[in-house]
Formats: sequence, structure tokens, C-alpha cells
Amino acid sequence: FSSFRPRQLTVQMMQNPQILAALQERLDGLNGSPSGYIESLPKVVKRRVNALKNLQVKCAHIEAKFYEEVHELERKYAALYQPLFDKRSDIVKAAYEPTDEECEWKADEEEELTEEMKEKAKLEEEKKDEEKEDPKGIPEFWLTVFKNVDLLSDMLQEHDEPILKHLQDIKVKFSDPGQPMSFTLEFHFEPNEFFTNAMLTKTYKMRSEPDENDPFSFDGPEIMCCTGCTIDWTKGKNVTLKTIKKKQKHKGRGTVRTVTKTVPNDSFFNFFTPPEVPENGELDEDSEAVLAADFEIGHFIRERIVPRAVLYFTGEAIEDDDDDYDEEGEEADDEVTSFNV
Repeated sequence: FSSFRPRQLTVQMMQNPQILAALQERLDGLNGSPSGYIESLPKVVKRRVNALKNLQVKCAHIEAKFYEEVHELERKYAALYQPLFDKRSDIVKAAYEPTDEECEWKADEEEELTEEMKEKAKLEEEKKDEEKEDPKGIPEFWLTVFKNVDLLSDMLQEHDEPILKHLQDIKVKFSDPGQPMSFTLEFHFEPNEFFTNAMLTKTYKMRSEPDENDPFSFDGPEIMCCTGCTIDWTKGKNVTLKTIKKKQKHKGRGTVRTVTKTVPNDSFFNFFTPPEVPENGELDEDSEAVLAADFEIGHFIRERIVPRAVLYFTGEAIEDDDDDYDEEGEEADDEVTSFNV
């Protein structure tokens, strides 16, 4: 059981920003503060400590090379995964009907049914199929995935759901060899009444080298900025804007008039228009918070959602994590509760 804990903790944190923030605060506290011992060292010893620091900088540069090779491996294996993801997409959008052999799935032992129960379930399914039209592919696949994951469902508004029913696939594309490290999320849509784009994109640019001014802060690749895309909305269908009416009173005459204004509206599709990072890199607190959440979401979609979409669709990925935490009983509950304070 203990071997699964790192993965479970990562998933739990990624799904709950409050836990992530609380844990980070605790980890920061573990660093402690300098004891003053270093300041008391003789000059000749401090000189040797500086030599160790220079070795540490060289370690950071080697680590950067390591992550560059990891990125190359990710690119290599992405090409091996892609035919499987393409077939998944074809099944979801009804471009391919899987064979009986491909549809066979052996249930876990506790899920095994008696022959009588199987026959009853089969008759009920046949009855349901007779009552409604045969659905094509797997309806609302990606919308269901989004709704099952807290990190993503928090972004969804009711007016987003009819649009996301048209989402057919999400793909991850890595930067080409020799290019600066980055990845792009591609959201593929079937033709719909909301916008004319067949694909919406979000690109995340990463840095995988130590900062010359702060080399010891290097801890692997980090997302530096992201860019979205322009959505070509059909007239009257832009869910990222809303129209409000305000009454204004004339100071002199006292007459009242109604003014119509267009203002931003909460929507998942604001994901494609992230705050721009100024050249000096300085952002206000609100923009920093939005970008931090954005980076977390982009990373989660790339690392978890795209590779394991069917398990988030069925809820098994969520249930597995929940079950693992429940096994620790009250102690686990207390721990999570304390994170949420």
C-alpha cells in the first residue's frame, strides 16, 4: 500500500488547490532558517563552501540536460501512444465500431455476476435499447471527463456544457527537436453552432535551464508562459461575454435612461485567453493567481487526462484515489480536513 502513496498524494493535490497551497506552506516551514553557524565560519572554510556552491551549479546544469533528454523520451513515446489515442478518438466520435473481441472486458472477481443476474441485466439493456435510438460512439465523452474532475469541473459553467458536447478529442503535441521546450493542447471539435474553429489550442512554453541569477532554485522544467487562440464565435453565441442593462439617472434633469453594456462572463472558454505576461515579467496578484491555476490545469490535462481519459470518464481514476485514502480511516480524514482549514 505504501508504494502507492506518492501517486495518490500528487493526484489529491492536483485536484485541490487548497491542499496544494497548505502542503506547500508546510514544506516551506520545514526548510527552517539559517542557524548562524555559516556566518561564524573562518574565511578559509567559507572559501571552500563557495567551491561546493560552484559544484552545485554544475549539478544544476547536468540536471537540466537530464530533463531535456526526458522531454525527448516523452516526444518519442508520444508517437507510440498516438495510434492508440487516435483509435480512442475514432470510437468516441463513431468513426470506428470496435469488434466484439475488442469490447470484451473481464470484470474483477468481486464484480463477477451469476448467470441469472447476467441474463437479467442483458434483458434490461435490450429493453432500454429498444426504447431509444441507438447512440453513436460514446456521447458526451469529454464533457463527462471534465465534470468528473474537480479541477476541471470548477471551470465549467452551465452554458459551456452544450458546447463541450461537441468536443471530440484532446491531443498533446510536443515541440520539435532543437526547438525551445513547449507543449500544445489541441481541442478538436465537430462542426457546431457556437464557433467555426475545428480546433482550439493552448501552448505552454517551458524553461529547463537554471536561472543565472538564482541557479539553486532550479527544480526541473517550469512553465514560463502560455498562449491561447482566437475563437471565431458565431454571432450571439459568445459565452465569454454577457450583456447587462444598467439604469443611469441624469444629474440635472433627473431623467432615467437604460444603458446596455457588454462585460466578461465566467466560462471554461476563457481558458483560451490567459493573461499576457509583460516583458518585465511582473504581474498583479490576480493575474498571477489566474496563471498559476492555468499552468496547473494545463499540466494536469497533459499528464493525467489525455493519457487516462477513459478512467476519468468512468470515474475509476477518481474512485481509486478516494478508495486509497479511505483505507487509512479516520487518520486520513483528519489529515485532509486539516489541509482544508
